[in-house]
Amino acid sequence: MHRIFISILVTLIAVPVFAAEEPKTDEQKTFYAIGTIIARQLSVFDLAPAELEMIKQGLTDAATGKKPVVDEAAYTAKIQELAAARRNAQGEKLAAEAKQFVDAAAKEKGAVKTTSGLIYIPLKEGSGANPKATDKVKVNYRGTLVNGQEFDSSYKRGTPAEFPLNQVIPCWTQGVQMMKAGGKAKLICPPEIAYGKSGSGSIPPNATLVFEIELLDVVKEQSHK
Repeated sequence: MHRIFISILVTLIAVPVFAAEEPKTDEQKTFYAIGTIIARQLSVFDLAPAELEMIKQGLTDAATGKKPVVDEAAYTAKIQELAAARRNAQGEKLAAEAKQFVDAAAKEKGAVKTTSGLIYIPLKEGSGANPKATDKVKVNYRGTLVNGQEFDSSYKRGTPAEFPLNQVIPCWTQGVQMMKAGGKAKLICPPEIAYGKSGSGSIPPNATLVFEIELLDVVKEQSHK
């Protein structure tokens, strides 16, 4: 992930900097989307406003051909160290926030807390079949951290996701089996049945995750001859 972040910034130093404006054309919207990609890569640093200004200055200097005041190569290792430190700190902060969030979620109407720590909250009852772990499912979903920050959404991609239910995080394997096709539910996933101490991509270590899932269809396991 960190290599991707550095690669994007290095690529963009050749892009001219223009005054900020609301994107109107497809090309402008493309450049705006590049900015949102960079923002996601930078989210690991949990930047203060002054730190963001330093990044803007470095990007502007490089993009406009001004001689950098810092040797990039000399600071590559420090970037990695800072990213790791900030990522761990963010995980610790989210872990502290999660307890209150989870306690409140467990008291919501219809909430079921399993022995694994999963909290299942039905939002809409389905009328189809319950999937088995070996089935393939078709879903729409949105994933957030407990602070509301979105990290994934099939809605934004405009395409439902399909996958074997036993090839995703345990929280999904357990929780989606509690749903019926056509239903919608919220899953609160503690780190032990999500991405644990390592995190994944933009998901920090020890993060409790919140998923709103629509189970669109269940594709039964095909028998093998």
